[in-house]
Amino acid sequence: MAERHKLYSFDYSTGKIGFLGRICPKCGKVMATHHDRFNCGYCGYTIFVKKR
Repeated sequence: MAERHKLYSFDYSTGKIGFLGRICPKCGKVMATHHDRFNCGYCGYTIFVKKR
């Protein structure tokens, strides 16, 4: 919880806040980041990341 500031970017010149994580394309909730995938805890949608 203490590192929540790392999830957002702030542009000081325009005053806009941007989200650095992923949003679920099915339900619009925030997706959890794992080492090999992104997972939505609400609807169960999963995006697997290819390893290089």
